[in-house]
Amino acid sequence: MTALNAAPAAHCRFCRAELRDVFVDLGMSPLCQKHVNPDELNCMERFYPLKVWVCRNCWLVQLEEYVAPKELFEHYEYLSSYSTSWVEHARKYAELMTARLGLGAQSRVVEIASNDGYLLQHFVAKGIPVLGIEPAANVAELANSRGVRSVAKFFGVRTAEEVAGDFGRADLIVGNNVLAHVPDLHDFVGGMSRLLGERGVITMEFPHLVRLVEENQFDTIYHEHFSYLSLLVVEQIFRHHGLEVFDVSELPTHGGSLRIFAHHVSDSSRSRTDAVRELIQREHDKGYAGMDVYRSFEARVLETKRKLLEFLIGAKRAGKSVAGYGAPGKGNTLLNYCGIRTDFLDYTVDASPLKQGRYTPGTHIPILDPAQIRATRPDYVLILPWNLRREIAAQAQYIREWGGQFVVPIPALEVF
Repeated sequence: MTALNAAPAAHCRFCRAELRDVFVDLGMSPLCQKHVNPDELNCMERFYPLKVWVCRNCWLVQLEEYVAPKELFEHYEYLSSYSTSWVEHARKYAELMTARLGLGAQSRVVEIASNDGYLLQHFVAKGIPVLGIEPAANVAELANSRGVRSVAKFFGVRTAEEVAGDFGRADLIVGNNVLAHVPDLHDFVGGMSRLLGERGVITMEFPHLVRLVEENQFDTIYHEHFSYLSLLVVEQIFRHHGLEVFDVSELPTHGGSLRIFAHHVSDSSRSRTDAVRELIQREHDKGYAGMDVYRSFEARVLETKRKLLEFLIGAKRAGKSVAGYGAPGKGNTLLNYCGIRTDFLDYTVDASPLKQGRYTPGTHIPILDPAQIRATRPDYVLILPWNLRREIAAQAQYIREWGGQFVVPIPALEVF
């Protein structure tokens, strides 16, 4: 007999096996990009579970689909162009792939989740035809205004077939930080397989699960990220759809990411590199095809939370002021999980005008212009997008004028 009010069993979004093992439970949290307007401060916010599971059958680490992608992504407030280091990363990528694939005026480049054109603009400058597929209409419109041809659509098999008919099959399909955002992996990867040209190449960048685990990057878990990916798992998913991962690069972006290169299994023009074999073996050796590594994660997350709260309590008791820098998705997971509100953080700042004048989801910390830091001279600046610590520390190095210090919470609390 089923227990009264028992939740239905969750199933793996790739292999459909029943999910029984919790990787980490971060409690209840609002959607990380639903920033609160001043006239909404007294209104109810929806909170959803941040309970992450691991599948014992295929080892996919995943969050249940509590929120439909339409609610998450149709109107989006993250603009990639506001990170200068990320735009430079995109420029170098465009140079690399243009040379590696010999791209030119007869080529076709498609980016999935193309945001505001931050990446495709570099191909446009080379005279290479591009198409951005971006689910957020407001962001796609901005890309078009910048001369980057974009359509406001969610990507899957149906969109792939439409694009292949209208634009042509792609010589290069790009997806940066989108694979983890997809609830229906079969529709998404199957769509890429249909859109990709016979000798085309797919590159996908996504945060590497190994780095998340080893560096306690629990704040990268939020409702927009449905999956947390190892190469072991991604290889299975791609092969299921007739695609082969033939190369991989390890990148420092977003706290440690992978860039995979894939083509049709039928394409014999490229050989699989040693880098793929070596990384898969390393993931096996580290235990990512067994339960022990997943069981030990939550205890380290709890300790990270305790250390951050100990620091903030001590700072406030000593009469120190603390401000935040940034209002990223990861920051909102951290703030809500640790219960950090204006009792600890006076305000946070963000370069995006879409966020300024609003409040962080759940914790209602005001988001202000970065000029506020110079005006109020806080003793500590907590960097919420810790993966951009060097960029932010350089931009706000003036806090040294009054003896201010930066704080980062991940991978371990550091004051510098």
